[in-house]
Amino acid sequence: MPPILTAIIVSACLGALVGLIRQWSDQTSPTGEVDLGGVRTYTFWAMLGAVAAFLGETHAPALLAVVVALVGLQQLTSLLRLPPTRQPGGTTFASALLTILVGALVFWGYRQAAVLVAATTMVMLGMKQTLHAWTRAFKLEDIRATLQFVAITGVILPLVPDRNYGPFAAFNPFSTWLLVVLISGLGFIGYIAMRLLGARAGILLTSVFGGIASSTATTLAFSRRSREDPGLSADYTLAVVTACSVMLPRILVVVGVLTPTLAMKLAPMFAVMLAPALLYGLWRLFTRRQAAGQVEAPTLTNPLSLVTAIKFALVYAVIAFLVKAAMSLDLLQSGLLPLSFVSGLTDMDAISLSMAGAQASGQLSLELAAKAVIVGGIGNTVLKAGFAISLGSPALRRDVSLVLGATAAAGLATLWFV
Repeated sequence: MPPILTAIIVSACLGALVGLIRQWSDQTSPTGEVDLGGVRTYTFWAMLGAVAAFLGETHAPALLAVVVALVGLQQLTSLLRLPPTRQPGGTTFASALLTILVGALVFWGYRQAAVLVAATTMVMLGMKQTLHAWTRAFKLEDIRATLQFVAITGVILPLVPDRNYGPFAAFNPFSTWLLVVLISGLGFIGYIAMRLLGARAGILLTSVFGGIASSTATTLAFSRRSREDPGLSADYTLAVVTACSVMLPRILVVVGVLTPTLAMKLAPMFAVMLAPALLYGLWRLFTRRQAAGQVEAPTLTNPLSLVTAIKFALVYAVIAFLVKAAMSLDLLQSGLLPLSFVSGLTDMDAISLSMAGAQASGQLSLELAAKAVIVGGIGNTVLKAGFAISLGSPALRRDVSLVLGATAAAGLATLWFV
């Protein structure tokens, strides 16, 4: 089959799919009217793109540009002729031009790019009503939180120098501010998730992502939230426990990248430490009953303020300095376990990566490195329990202290078997 025929067939199929989603979206809208194009129109546009690209290579070099301009002019004219009761939009205009270019991409051999553009267009067209419902739920505080996250991520972070300063070259402004970005990003993800998905779904998803990013920050945010919304204390408790559980497998992955043997040594110990959280989750799953009334979603504000994130980053910088100083002064052997406990209070990654690197280079035995990581995990668990007790609601304080206390005790017990 000649390439142009294949291109026309593939383009027509992609255009028909885009048109199908567009027509369905319009027909299921409150007005039920098809807005300036359906299955047939989009099929024609995609075929126009393929044919114009073909003829542009053989007969009329500017034909594709002319086709795009004519379709764009036709769309603009149609928009201007809409009745005053209907507000003109640019969705059809943009999707029409993209569909033409999909046909051109197919003819030029960029099939994957064409499918990607078509699929993205279909998703955006099909989510019209959903996106409108989401944006209607946003408030001024939502926009402010979004702008704050964009500012600290896209404006400040690129300007911070990525160099080591101070004694032992222990302070890196970029790494420290990157932690601020991670903590603020955690709050941003939870903020948006709870807005879009509802209170309970947002809390659960945020706890999983929070355990990957920063389980300590998750504990801070949800413990404080449980006091403000006691009706969701059980959900916030499960979120804190989930985040603390996810943290341990994440550390295994981080350590395993540098030292697989250390990760294998830690795996059974971490499994023992995970047992209390898993048992608590199963207990909640099988014994929890729905409340008599529906629990309302909390009135959301920025879940984790920038001031709190900066304070957290300052503590992280101090711990990073202590780790660097101990390594520079050859204090790893004598003061390793106390230093691991202190370092684990704020950041498990620092001590875990330090121990993995030291064990890989032969500075530490496998057993001592494993003990140091476990002690760091115990310190991190103790700190998160302290946050929950000081910031959380009575119900959260009770359950989290029991679960995290059992986790710390399990960690201490595993030290005898390392």
